[in-house]
Amino acid sequence: MNFPKSVREVVLDTETTGLSYEKGERIVDIACIELVNHVQTGKTYQTYVNPQKKMHREASAISGLTDEFLADKPLFHEIADNFLNFVGDATLVIHNAKFDVGFLNSELERLGKPLFDLRDAVDTLEIARKKFPGTPVNLDALCKRFEIDTSARVTHGALVDCVLLAEVYINLLGGRQSALSFASESSEKQNLSIKNHQIQKDRGFPPSKEEKEAHKEFLKSLNSPLWNKCG
Repeated sequence: MNFPKSVREVVLDTETTGLSYEKGERIVDIACIELVNHVQTGKTYQTYVNPQKKMHREASAISGLTDEFLADKPLFHEIADNFLNFVGDATLVIHNAKFDVGFLNSELERLGKPLFDLRDAVDTLEIARKKFPGTPVNLDALCKRFEIDTSARVTHGALVDCVLLAEVYINLLGGRQSALSFASESSEKQNLSIKNHQIQKDRGFPPSKEEKEAHKEFLKSLNSPLWNKCG
């Protein structure tokens, strides 16, 4: 099923060999979670990538990924099309978008593929900074603020971070009620219509002769009523 761009988003996270793509660091883990109307659809994308270089010790400690583990994983050019097809024309939702988009564009530029426009991404870090100025707004701090369970986050894997970020994003937008408002809008309108509808009580006596005659004349005025087509 295809969704309009305005309602389809992809929460994205990467893990890398180091902190600077400008110094030749590479992506080792990419994960995505699809949202439609700010609700998770259950569709995800995740892959490890052989960076063709050594992991920095600090990066390996954070992600839990080792050179040995990554040695037999696909190269970026082997996964690029599948990754881009999953993202499609969705809006990317990223915590510190400048970091991840910078690494992604560095990889895509090597392959001569179209680059992501940082201006089109939703940066939850910037949203959190504006909403909670002067307080910690890293992913751990925001999960604690919104009482999101982080017990599965033993290491900073891209997919588990995406799961947490998706929950943080919904809370930054106003919480679960906000996420469900679009889907329930039509039913709420129907309920409101029912509540506002005035139900007439039985008047307690039969129609008069004049009312019966008026009703017969009214029925004659109808053009091909449905009940004449039955039987």
